[in-house]
Amino acid sequence: MNMQVSSFIPPVRTLMGPGPSDVSDRVLQALARPTVGHLDPTFIGLMDEIKQLLQYSFQTQNALTLPVSAPGSAGMETAFVNLIEPGDTVVVCQNGVFGGRMAENVKRIGAKLVLVEDDWGQPVSPQKLEDALKANPDASVVAFVHAETSTGARSDAATLCNLAAQYDCLSIVDAVTSLAGSELRVDDWGIDAIYSGTQKCLSCVPGISPVSFSDKAITRIRARKMPVQSWFLDLNLVLAYWDDTSAKRAYHHTAPVNSLYALHESLLVVKEEGLENSWARHKANHLKLKDGLESLGIEFLVDEDYRLPQLNAVKLPAGMTADQEATVRGRLLNEHGLEIGAGLGPFAGKIWRIGLMGHASSEANVEKCISALNDVL
Repeated sequence: MNMQVSSFIPPVRTLMGPGPSDVSDRVLQALARPTVGHLDPTFIGLMDEIKQLLQYSFQTQNALTLPVSAPGSAGMETAFVNLIEPGDTVVVCQNGVFGGRMAENVKRIGAKLVLVEDDWGQPVSPQKLEDALKANPDASVVAFVHAETSTGARSDAATLCNLAAQYDCLSIVDAVTSLAGSELRVDDWGIDAIYSGTQKCLSCVPGISPVSFSDKAITRIRARKMPVQSWFLDLNLVLAYWDDTSAKRAYHHTAPVNSLYALHESLLVVKEEGLENSWARHKANHLKLKDGLESLGIEFLVDEDYRLPQLNAVKLPAGMTADQEATVRGRLLNEHGLEIGAGLGPFAGKIWRIGLMGHASSEANVEKCISALNDVL
């Protein structure tokens, strides 16, 4: 086969979709630093700092806080396969695509699934969850999405976790889109297991999933009757590599060394700005975007009370067809170098998802987005 292949040089884009988000030059430069071994003493020191920075970003003192060497979907599986065994009863709250993925995990493990459904674009209903817990006294885990990326809706994690605890259940929380973009307090809210991704409001390269587990969750993992079904995601094994109290780290897998350089740098950016400042910046830029979109006659899908500032789901302009909306997104990409996201599931061809995540959450990007939409529309 005669192939003419040269180095890949990607175009410069402004990423304002549902993820990945723009990665700053500072983080990209960290990615390009010399590779060292994953058991190199200098890298072990970096691992300890990543753990401390993740604890800050999650607002937790959980000892079991680490980056899983795979994307957010692997962080999700890490939580489910370690905390759930065949035959357990698990309540999953679904109000979008990613609650559905939680439910798939429960079914594949062989646990009993109790599904609490809310309309897409709505937050999870605490009352529906409590009704399900009353009807299923054998339930041991409650799972829900804090920030539903498919709809831009934020659920009340503190209230839902409190309900789970009242009914003697552990909580599993998807914070893929909320970490560093919306208020998130793992310890104060009583979250037992949480996972996120690096490619959203952390503005790091895709491919790593920060996770954190409470002491109650660790107790449950250690009391398992059966081995964790995934060897790679078994925290009993992974801990031997990430345990910062151990004098000698045990090899489990080859960590993505350079990607972890980038994660360290992106977490440092969050720490330098301050979490509360980051949350406020995302909110302020969301409000600017809201004013601009409304001036174009574009309406939001989600009510203001539970709308995500970093993921703006908006209805298509009146009369626009699914084919036309795809054409608009194509022109934004090709003529303006601007990426926004399409709808998923029942919202496919009906909404756009405009991200203001991490490094991409800036006044300049808001102005570019409004200007480009105005031009194309």
